[in-house]
Amino acid sequence: MTIKVGISACVLGDKVRYDGGHKASAFCLQQLAPLVEYVAICPEMAIGMSSPRPAIRLQLDDGHNVHLVQSNNSAIDHTAAMLDFTAKKLPELADLCGYIVCAKSPSCGMERVRLFDAAGQQLGKLGVGLYTRQLMQHYPWLPVEEDGRLFDAELKENFICRVFSCYDYQQSMQDGFSVGKLVAFHSRYKFLVMAHSPVAYRELGRLVAQAKLFSAQELQQRYLQDLMQALKNIATRKQHTNVLQHLQGFLKHGLTAEAKQELSELIHRYRQGFVPLMAPLTLLQHHLKQFPNAYISAQRYFSPYPENLGLRA
Repeated sequence: MTIKVGISACVLGDKVRYDGGHKASAFCLQQLAPLVEYVAICPEMAIGMSSPRPAIRLQLDDGHNVHLVQSNNSAIDHTAAMLDFTAKKLPELADLCGYIVCAKSPSCGMERVRLFDAAGQQLGKLGVGLYTRQLMQHYPWLPVEEDGRLFDAELKENFICRVFSCYDYQQSMQDGFSVGKLVAFHSRYKFLVMAHSPVAYRELGRLVAQAKLFSAQELQQRYLQDLMQALKNIATRKQHTNVLQHLQGFLKHGLTAEAKQELSELIHRYRQGFVPLMAPLTLLQHHLKQFPNAYISAQRYFSPYPENLGLRA
């Protein structure tokens, strides 16, 4: 399988914006590109708009319905064309593992898009791009992020973690879903989920334990959606420390007292912010080579995405 990621065409450097320009992302073009296959889409160009073109905006009518209209002439309404394109396009995107959209765009923005009333007065940054709103409603499990938010190291790491976890899930189920496959997948993801949400860790465990209460299709969709929602939480140092201490517990019968003390102190220094996460992780993996544990070594927590992305540095 290929890791397919949807992306606003302007973020890949295509000159499709209303001003004839682009919003090329160095991270997307240089670091992520070798690892994924992009599916580039510009919804505005797809419905026949030119580049350059008059600016458009989101506007509420008197019935509180959102319209996609031309900024300098709200009588020119692109709503029907955009919704028609989106309805036809979305079924083609079922195998995506993530989507990177252009921030602030009235068609693609994920959040905080300017919204106007029928008189043209700005109501605030309250909207979601018309295309992206439909995308997120149709695929509620799909990791979606804006290009601008990828400048934030924590948000970028979180998004990439979700993309590669989604891909792993799709790959695990590519020959057909089964409860056995789900149990094996969940077993590998327990500590990664714990790092992001201890509450979701328990809830997902209960869901898998009660698998027989659901149809295969319902269970498959619910697990993926709940997993992606859990991983959307930013993993804190406190939560990582909890996971590291759990992992350390699996080595308690093999390590010398001195080695245990060294690992405990390194985990504590990580929690205090003196060393990066990779420091205790590397030491844990070193000990696992000396004292193999198949269950722990298989944990996705150690490598949720390719190391060369450098996101845990």
